[in-house]
Amino acid sequence: MGGGHSKMNLPDPKQWKWEGTPLEFTQQRLKARGLTDPWARNEAWRYQGGFARAVTLSDVLLRGFKWGFAAFTVALAVEYTLFPPKKGGH
Repeated sequence: MGGGHSKMNLPDPKQWKWEGTPLEFTQQRLKARGLTDPWARNEAWRYQGGFARAVTLSDVLLRGFKWGFAAFTVALAVEYTLFPPKKGGH
């Protein structure tokens, strides 16, 4: 069974550490009450690597603007080259 698919390689879950993230403060507060959060490591990825950078308004609004403007310029150039505007007519 299984259709002969190869085994999927999963990343090691121990690579994510909650130390040095906002989750550390949460763990300290829980420890003061005699509790722990065993799933904190599963949320640590949000605060490490490429995910740690905050998304700004300019990131949201200007994402793809460079490529969109380039495509617009190319389309405009093609339109004016292949279909030039008629002079003197309405």
